[in-house]
Amino acid sequence: MRRHSFHTVKQTPRLYKTISSSTIQESTLIPSESRPIPTTKLSIGNPRQISSSQSPGSSRDSIMWSEEGDSEEALSTPPSEFQDQLEEMEYTHDKLPSRDARQHSPDIAPGKKRRRASTNLIATTSEDLQRILGDGTSGTKFLQKFCCGGGCCKIQKIPDEAVNPNYRPLVVPQSDAFKYLGLNLAGLTLDTPLTDTVELPPTTVSLEQPDSSVKSSFQATVDVHPPQFVQPHPPYDVFSAPVFGARELTKPGAEKRTYHFDLDITDYPEEGGVDFKVGGAIGICPPNDPEAVDDVFNMLGVPKFLRDKPITLKTGGGRWPTIWGEETARELTTTRRELLTWCSDISSTPPTKPLLRLLAEHATAENERKILSFLASAQGQAAFCDLRTGPFITINQLLHAFPSSKPPLESLLCLLPQLMPRFYSLSNDPFESSAREGIAGRKLIEMAVTIHETPSFDGSKRTGVGSGFMERIAKRFIAANNDAHDHESCMRKEALDIRVPMFRGLMANPLSKEFASDGPMMLIGAGVGMAPFRGFILNRLRNANCANKIWLVQGVRDSLLDEIYAGELGDHEKDIKKVVQSRAKPPPVQEEEQGVLEESETSPGEGAKIIDERKAQQAAKYVQDEVRLQADIVWFVINAIDGRIFVCGSSKGMGEGVEEALVDVAMDKGNLNRDEAKEFWEGKKSGGQYIAETW
Repeated sequence: MRRHSFHTVKQTPRLYKTISSSTIQESTLIPSESRPIPTTKLSIGNPRQISSSQSPGSSRDSIMWSEEGDSEEALSTPPSEFQDQLEEMEYTHDKLPSRDARQHSPDIAPGKKRRRASTNLIATTSEDLQRILGDGTSGTKFLQKFCCGGGCCKIQKIPDEAVNPNYRPLVVPQSDAFKYLGLNLAGLTLDTPLTDTVELPPTTVSLEQPDSSVKSSFQATVDVHPPQFVQPHPPYDVFSAPVFGARELTKPGAEKRTYHFDLDITDYPEEGGVDFKVGGAIGICPPNDPEAVDDVFNMLGVPKFLRDKPITLKTGGGRWPTIWGEETARELTTTRRELLTWCSDISSTPPTKPLLRLLAEHATAENERKILSFLASAQGQAAFCDLRTGPFITINQLLHAFPSSKPPLESLLCLLPQLMPRFYSLSNDPFESSAREGIAGRKLIEMAVTIHETPSFDGSKRTGVGSGFMERIAKRFIAANNDAHDHESCMRKEALDIRVPMFRGLMANPLSKEFASDGPMMLIGAGVGMAPFRGFILNRLRNANCANKIWLVQGVRDSLLDEIYAGELGDHEKDIKKVVQSRAKPPPVQEEEQGVLEESETSPGEGAKIIDERKAQQAAKYVQDEVRLQADIVWFVINAIDGRIFVCGSSKGMGEGVEEALVDVAMDKGNLNRDEAKEFWEGKKSGGQYIAETW
């Protein structure tokens, strides 16, 4: 933990403009006449370690007050008044939480990543200066009210009188679930007064016993299909698509697992003339993991015999639990398990203050109730922001971290967000699937799903809701397929009938909308972002004249482990595809090449090394590197008639890197400056020639 102090540092004034006397009121601390401003800067001094119990933590790392402008034009504050403000700022800031208290807190789980946020306070107008300095009574309040962002402007320090030796100490829970939260509770006691705690949210739904006639006729489909009232694609129902095939595309040892799926949509109903298109995306309605659902029931104390019994759900309004139904009050027959499995997101969104307030209301352990109330108060704003911006905290983890809190299920359902569908791009041309051997008359769509994993508080890995569901489907199908060695096993496979709840989704998304059957195109994708390009290529290569009009740049970590759809792009694959491996060694070079260091001049066993910068640049490590190396092709495609460049993949890293590379290409080949190059690509984007689908 550290305590901040302010120091005066000589610095050339900057940022502040001249303020006329007409803009300053007589009651302010700023004199009306123009005088040179002292060349003074406020900055955070070197931290020093103190006990973690002396002050709470803050996610702010630095606060700075800087001036700029000519010394003759800037206003000044009398030295005595300035020193008074400085001392008051230092005193006030010392009461603010310190981020490093979190780093030295014993409650932080080992290996957990520290998070921080910082804000520079800068004034560019007289109004900004007035706001920051204020008058004699509010001149230092910006230290509390204009702090670290993300909602932290609502923070309030723990009152001085709370640091009282007679106050009862707070004993924090010692469970792994609580430690993983990494909460900074320095200065908090059982008797610490808390202010601005959010109000207890009202319960707007009820779970009642249904009529006997309804109860006898109700049949739940919780294990295979969402309730009929779940409509992400109104007025159409969710379609139960049989799984025709499933296989793993990546090899053992790959950092991320990717699976391929064939879904049978032969019996998909007509929907207003809209059909599946190459480059389109389908919607999948995933359920929560059954084990996670049962764990929530267990932590809430819901008896097993009640979980699957029919109930009447009554809502006061809104769309829940229908996804996109009309906003109105509802009365539906369902079960508690259906609501928690298909309608409520228990693991994808960070906790809210109303949720924490609800848990505090029903916590029977005094220390747990105090911590939860603290997170829902103004004093706990910094800790709450850290909780929100860190790794996703699931409902399961919160219930394990505060086991004495067992709110009613209906109250919890009011605060959980709607479980939303996940969208996946098609990796084939739907109109070409019937040409495959053995499926005459059937219509298949294909897609690839990468499994997303995050660490869990119990040391295991937690998969995403959608990708985890699809992996469970794939493993069931693969296991049944591997067991089909005799007639009995084959019969069991036929009876398995594995299905995926899906709907047509987005068939007018940018990838499908801008796909054209002719004209040159360059496809740039990383990881599973390459999947939709498979459909593009197979569609285009039906025409032999298009073979020399396609260029694919595919980014992978290691082509031996995670190159998806290798060898599945037709006879011209080697001619049109360039694979970039981010974790592969640079390509071998010949010792006699210019710019290469001979093996005898390197360490034993290292081989020849590239020492010339231009030679080193030939070994592309990321897709953006390859884009720069293929600048001639990029420039040809984007300036050709009907030429298009498609980018698909993660927006962080790859998407941003490719965009920068394209700007560099335009600057180099088009003799443009950076602003002109950015404007050039914006024009191509609006004209439908540059299409980026990133997430």
